[in-house]
Amino acid sequence: MKTINLKIGGSERPATDGRTFERLNPIDGKTASVAAAATVADALASADAAAAAFQAWSALGPNARRAILLKAADAVMAKGDEFVEAMATEIGATVPWARFNVGLASSMLREAASLTTQITGQVIPSDKPGCLSMALREPAGVCLGVAPWNAPVILGVRALATPLACGNTVIFKASEICPRTHSLIVDALEEGGVPAGVVSFITNAPEDAAEIVGALIDHPEVRRINFTGSTKVGRIIAERAARNLKPVLLELGGKAPLLVLRDADIDEAVKAAIFGAFFNQGQICMSTERIIVVPEIAEEFVSKFVERAKVLTAGNPIEGKAPLGAVVDVSTVRKVEALIADASLKGATVTSAGLTEGVLMPAQVADRVTREMRLYSEESFGPVVAIVRAKDEEDAIRLANDSEYGLTAAVFSRDTARAIAVARRIRSGICHINGATVHDEAQMPFGGTKASGYGRFGGTAGIAEFTDLRWITMETMPGQFPL
Repeated sequence: MKTINLKIGGSERPATDGRTFERLNPIDGKTASVAAAATVADALASADAAAAAFQAWSALGPNARRAILLKAADAVMAKGDEFVEAMATEIGATVPWARFNVGLASSMLREAASLTTQITGQVIPSDKPGCLSMALREPAGVCLGVAPWNAPVILGVRALATPLACGNTVIFKASEICPRTHSLIVDALEEGGVPAGVVSFITNAPEDAAEIVGALIDHPEVRRINFTGSTKVGRIIAERAARNLKPVLLELGGKAPLLVLRDADIDEAVKAAIFGAFFNQGQICMSTERIIVVPEIAEEFVSKFVERAKVLTAGNPIEGKAPLGAVVDVSTVRKVEALIADASLKGATVTSAGLTEGVLMPAQVADRVTREMRLYSEESFGPVVAIVRAKDEEDAIRLANDSEYGLTAAVFSRDTARAIAVARRIRSGICHINGATVHDEAQMPFGGTKASGYGRFGGTAGIAEFTDLRWITMETMPGQFPL
């Protein structure tokens, strides 16, 4: 098995001390990938290389950057089979989930390519005679992108695409759980023509992650940090960056509510809730974690939902015989089982689609979940969903907001005016009406509120995150000063 090396300054290299680490297949325990275990010295070298490449890349014309990103998008699509195989062995992903990752990631690169000519400014009228006053957006510098394992191609590309489009250079810190999958993204960018040094690629052993990321945040040439992952780690990164006065874009945990109101199309709500709760085994930041139902439709919805969930068994994604694949590790199984046990002990009705075997965990539904149960508030990040019964519509809104998280939400109602009114009262960065909580498009402003983070990926909103807004003036008349 070929070792995945670091990429610094346009060249592959092993870690300075030669160390490597293994990622094991969560299903059979065999080696899925072997990667270089970067040292702090390697991390600092990657930042130096990115800084050295910044001037030339930022000076490159927008259409030249656009052409490179478009070629990279094609290269990502061409590597589809490689991504499918890597995601199956490293994280136990199903083929549909891997193909969805590849398709959306390619779209993100195309969207980023379109942004290269949308990095605009404005002329602002000045009170000073003869003064031409301009607001310009310019590249921020070296950006650190830290991506997670759960949607590795989508979120890996997202950490890179818009920063590159804006003229920044990037250090891509891969997840320790899927280094091979993340390395394929860098390969695609290089095949697209990204110049040497513009993207540095760092892999590290799990036990070294905090030290490596901390050193990169502290490096004076790193001017922006974007991180997608847990709220716990996001807080640490934000605190470290704050000490350095560096902006951070954070997309963190979620506990997405899906509200089913009394006039909802029940069948459509069931379809969206099944997809949102169990796609990728519930291991998506947008996953439907809470289904909130009002009394008028509760019994019908729960009956239909449970029937659909009962057939969602789990199996080896390589064989492709089951709708669900593996969860990422045994600790996820233990956490979900603990949440279910606690809910059951406190009065919830639990329905399972079958027995769990290792990391193959079928769909789990807990009905009549209440605030006293851990499943009500804790992010599960696994194939389990809580059904919460509201007293009425007003109570449903209260329950939806009764969470530290605020990433995404959904509301089902045939009355569009009512649905919009409810959606606007839900405190989340994203809300979908008559659609699933799991919904992502490259051009949309994606991000959350509260403990789900801050800042926005996607479309023109991303430009503001990865550029500096500068005020520049030019005098066109002789100066007049009081001194």
